Amino acid sequence: MKRIAVVDNEKLKDMPQKLHIQSLCPVNRSGTECITIEKSGFLKIDEATCIGCGICVKAAPNAIKVVNLPEILDKNPIHRYSENGFALFNLPVPIFGKVVGILGVNGIGKSTAIDILAGMLKPNFGDIGKKSDYKEIIDFFKGTEVQLFFEKVKKGTVKVGYKPQKVDLISKTQKGKVKDLLKKVDEKNRLDEIAKELEIGNILDNEISKISGGELQRVAIAATVLKKANLYIFDEPTSYLDIKQRINVSKFIRDLADDKTSVIVVEHDLIIFDYISDLSHIMFGSEDAYGSVSGLKPTKNSINTYLDGYLKEENIRFRDKKVKFEPRKSFSEKKEESLVSWKNIGKKLGNFTLKTEEGKIHKGEVIGVLGENGIGKTTFVKILANEIKKDEGELNENVKVSYKPQYLESNDELVISVLDEAIKKYTNQIINPLNIKPLLLKKLNEVSGGELQRVAIALCLSKEADLYLLDEPSAYLDVEQRLLISKVIRDFMEIKNASALIVEHDLLFLNYLADKIMVFDGVPAENGIVLGPYPMEDGMNMFLKRLGITLRRDKESLMPRVNKLDSKLDREQKEKGKFYFV
Repeated sequence: MKRIAVVDNEKLKDMPQKLHIQSLCPVNRSGTECITIEKSGFLKIDEATCIGCGICVKAAPNAIKVVNLPEILDKNPIHRYSENGFALFNLPVPIFGKVVGILGVNGIGKSTAIDILAGMLKPNFGDIGKKSDYKEIIDFFKGTEVQLFFEKVKKGTVKVGYKPQKVDLISKTQKGKVKDLLKKVDEKNRLDEIAKELEIGNILDNEISKISGGELQRVAIAATVLKKANLYIFDEPTSYLDIKQRINVSKFIRDLADDKTSVIVVEHDLIIFDYISDLSHIMFGSEDAYGSVSGLKPTKNSINTYLDGYLKEENIRFRDKKVKFEPRKSFSEKKEESLVSWKNIGKKLGNFTLKTEEGKIHKGEVIGVLGENGIGKTTFVKILANEIKKDEGELNENVKVSYKPQYLESNDELVISVLDEAIKKYTNQIINPLNIKPLLLKKLNEVSGGELQRVAIALCLSKEADLYLLDEPSAYLDVEQRLLISKVIRDFMEIKNASALIVEHDLLFLNYLADKIMVFDGVPAENGIVLGPYPMEDGMNMFLKRLGITLRRDKESLMPRVNKLDSKLDREQKEKGKFYFV
């Protein structure tokens, strides 16, 4: 059986540790070289002689992975980063006239795959240090759709527009006004039209360094689409966006695909992924070790296969358990004991005014918060957290509050120090399910955005509180992590008989997690009004009606799905006033 060994030498502390790992290897002890230490000090594993015993992995679980490859991958990788580095097998297929989605966990090679399609990374086919030319790439994919794609790239008949994942880097590398940046890339002479469609017309004269994450995202999408291209690639186009903006951007991206244009999208919001893509690939493998790409399927089939965890055609099970969306159940029966109540709260911040009606949170409830960006959600949460003071109105709370802010701060403190209480009290409830152990010896400024998010959630939940306030806990997380986090939060509230207020833009996340819904209405950056909490169906119905979209429940997986605009089911649900399921 072919196997792959991945070594992160930066995580191996010192030479004595490396020598110890080397001494444990049974292949080395039998007189054959398997684990060696190079002159550079790097520990190396020879995959040809490795027997996959797992002894070295147990000795350094954070630094070494040895994975048996499925039979279907008994071939050279398309690209490998180093001799004991991540390997990618296979590529997604762009289809003209269609939006092709890519679904998979973080660290599985999605960005590597689209970097190759975009021409930003030349594959080496496992020959480290080599950069292949298009002839070699075409020969490798002979007889496939990918061969035809790269033949067109070689002839210059395919041009690529690519929106990268990390849009926050734009403000660090680009200076000046938004308008000037977009004018530089406007090959279609459609700047004003696209700015209007993406609702960025009012920020064109703003400095790039002064705009928000959501505005940066839409500017990055505009910059991509203004280029003359016939393959557009969008890596996580809805991060930082509220649900209204996500739907708008999804419609905009869908409209790009025509007979002469193909679109590829990587997205972690499953409801948006379903809405935006026609066909899709599932990426499977072992995180940070290897990744591969499934065959192309209709998106509905892909999502259901992904939730099932088994690829029938490839005969590969990539997850131990199925993900099933049972009809939402309310929390166990309990007396309605008021925890926090408010009435006619008012707060003015610059030109923005926030107002509330009357509302309350009961003990043991999880409340989901929905609304556009810039409409006061974070302001309200900060008032409850006593981070800022209200200007007027009544707020009755005599409770301990634990608050996870929207934007996460990192420093050089070790994760193990930050989560000291969580480790002592909640190893089984928080640390293990959130997979925090591999991060414990890292500094906060060394972890990724998704890892920092999990640490922040663990820190918030580990504090003794009656009310837990979590602002956008799904940001930076992949699909499986979002489903896991929602389960951890819900189970934790049940165990503690505590309450939570969750500000979130991922409707699937809230659908699984929340008991009730609060809706924020108004005009972004001008005024906001806090409505609710309402029972789940009433709150979702109100919110979806404002968006003009309807949700149904998939018959097979029971997952909420967005109906195509003006489809038979969409019209029927709207006629009945049932925007949230039927």
